[in-house]
Order: sequence, then structure tokens, then C-alpha cells
Amino acid sequence: MIKKTGYRMYEFGILVYITIFRFVALFHKKAGKMVKGHRNAWKILRKNIDHSKEWLWFHASSLGEFEQGRPIIEQIRTDHPEYKIIVTFYSPSGYEVKKNYSGADIICYLPFDTLLNSRRFLDLVKPKMAFFIKYEFWPNYLMQLKSRDIPTYLISGIFRPEQTFFKKWALPYRNLLGKFTHFFVQDQQSVNLLSSVGYSKNVSISGDTRFDRVFEIKDHAKVLDIAIAFSEKRSVPSEKILIAGSSWPKDEALFIPWFNEHPEVRLIIAPHEIHEDHLLSIEAQLTRPFTRYSKTSPEDVLKSDCLIIDCFGLLSSIYHYGDMAYIGGGFGSGIHNTLEAAVYGIPVFFGPNFEKFIEAKELIACGGGFSFDSKEELEKLLDYFTTNDVSRENVGKIAGEMVKKGTGGTKIILETIKL
Repeated sequence: MIKKTGYRMYEFGILVYITIFRFVALFHKKAGKMVKGHRNAWKILRKNIDHSKEWLWFHASSLGEFEQGRPIIEQIRTDHPEYKIIVTFYSPSGYEVKKNYSGADIICYLPFDTLLNSRRFLDLVKPKMAFFIKYEFWPNYLMQLKSRDIPTYLISGIFRPEQTFFKKWALPYRNLLGKFTHFFVQDQQSVNLLSSVGYSKNVSISGDTRFDRVFEIKDHAKVLDIAIAFSEKRSVPSEKILIAGSSWPKDEALFIPWFNEHPEVRLIIAPHEIHEDHLLSIEAQLTRPFTRYSKTSPEDVLKSDCLIIDCFGLLSSIYHYGDMAYIGGGFGSGIHNTLEAAVYGIPVFFGPNFEKFIEAKELIACGGGFSFDSKEELEKLLDYFTTNDVSRENVGKIAGEMVKKGTGGTKIILETIKL
């Protein structure tokens, strides 16, 4: 248990946070979506919960975490259709993209972690099991789940020494770990850290379930006529295609100038944000012919050297049409999904902020991926792999094999929870 003083401070802090958040929502579009979504969550739950069925609850902070839980959800759906599934999100970037996901019976925001909300939510849902993905540790929800003897699992968890759980002064917060029935973690370091604070018997290494997910996506990749036409238009056999996935402005300022000066390379950009201002900013930097995915056709795309993906849901299939991949986010809060590209057997490049991503470290260690700190370093990588076909193909093969070796986490998890 969190001691009463610590708990009261947490509850007070949450209430202050909610008050500030609702004020900010008056002026901030993303925050406004969350506030509206939280109100709608209760309506969605009251309308759709059927207590004649048993429910399994999955909670993901955002889209990336959801993709880690998705292989579990879909395998359960196949093996145990008798269960109903509810998926909750914290962030609009997860909910807005997946609110119509057909693999769950209910999808909504998770109401803020107050004592009242946690009791109300669990009273409505009455889940048979709860699954939190990667980093989600909400004290009120966890304590309420434990008090109701509801098995609670952490999926694709990853722990690092600097986390609060492992500080000497953080015993009250560390005790939240005791609310989990079992930890499914990504690496041995996480096992060691949990063991150092008394949790060794209920821990399994299952790896990152995104490996299973990206392999599934690869096997069922969307056939995109526009991308096919674009990739098949090669002015010379040696022409290469660079895919820039989940790019941010800082990324685009690095690879677009290089692309402008290299006519032997064509470019597909799938920016992380596709609002009009960002798309116009990208277009302003391009000096070669370009078009947007939503405004072209398989015939017209042949006139362009750069294809801008201005819609969601295509990136994981777009990588199939590339020879090399630039993964965005490395000059911001952290890189995006490298596995989506690596599974297709192509080299991946990303910026310096990758330390929290085990899969990126593994790609570097095996020689299937490369990090860079500057524009000059990126240009050297792009120059080399554009002109050295044998090296590019060998590195891509290594990347693809690394992803394949990482699969199997879904099976480990489902065999342990024993539905």
C-alpha cells in the first residue's frame, strides 16, 4: 500500500492536474479532445457493457503501446471468442487512430486516475483480467484491481535503474509493483531490477510483442497501387527509394536537403503529424517534383520524385516499397518504430535519442541499423548505402533476421496467463 500521507499527496496532485488540464483544454485542441473523450467514456461504458459476458481489459497509453498489446488481443480473439475485450487509451494519438478498431468490443479513454473514477470504472466493467502495457502504473486503478482480486498483468514491460521504483526513498511507490500478478518484460535487466526489490517469482522475459505484430503486418501488408507505381518508376536500374517514416521538422531539415541534391534517390515521406501547416512546411523545402498521396493516382504519381503520405494507417505497409528507411523522432522525445521498417529487410537510420529503445540498440549491435548525431553523419550513411548495393542488401538481411528472432512473445504470455 502507498502510505496514507503519500496517497493523499498523490490524490491531491491528480485533482490539481485535472483542474489545470481542463483549463488548458479550453485553448489546446489535443487536450480538448481528451476532456471530451473522458466525458464520453462513461456513456460508452454504460451503453455497451454486457454483464452476461466476461470482459478482459487492456490499457495502453498511446498508439505505440497499443501495437504491443495488439498481438495478445487478436490471439485471444481467435482462441477465446467467448470473452469480450475493452481497450482504453490515455492519449488522443492512440484513441483517435484506433477508436474504430474491430478487434475490441469497447474502445474509450481511461478516466483520470482518481479513487472515485477507478471504483466507478471497475464497478462498470468488472473485468476478469487487466493488462497494462509497457509503462502504465496508475496507483488508484492498480490498488482497486488488487483489492478486488482481479489478475493484473504488465505486458512488454521495461525497467531501468533510474526509474522511481528503484530509488531508496521510493518504497511507497515501489509497493505498487506488488499489485501486479505477473510481469512480462522485454529484457534481463528488467528481471534483475525487479528481483532486486523483491519481485523474482512472477517475472517472465517475453520480449517485445511488437516483433510478433510487425511480422503479422508484413504478411498481410496492404497492396497500395500508388506506392507500387511510384516504386516501379525507376529512371535507371540503380535508382533507390528512401522511406522517411514518422518524421518531425527536425528530421526533415536533415534528409530533405540531401534528397534535393541526389536525383538518383526518390523519397516517400510519412510525417508523424499530417496537419496542413506541417505538410506545407515539407513542401516548401522540396525543390524536386512532389505530390500528396491523397491527391494523386497511379498514373499521376509517375510525374513526382517525392510522395508525401498525408493519411494515417499506411506507414507499416509503405516500408515494403523502400530500399532504406529513416526513422523519425531521434532529435525529439525518442525514435518511432524501427521494427516496422526492419522487418522488410532494409537498413534503418535514426537520430541519437534511442537509449530507451531496446530494439534500436539490438539493431545497432547486430549491424542492421545505424544512429547518427548530425546532418554530416546522416549524409555519409545515405551516400554509402545508395551506392553500395551489396552492403545495403546484406545489412537489410541482418535487420530482417533480427526481427524474426525476436518473435514469440505472444505465445509465452498466453501460455502463462492460461485463459
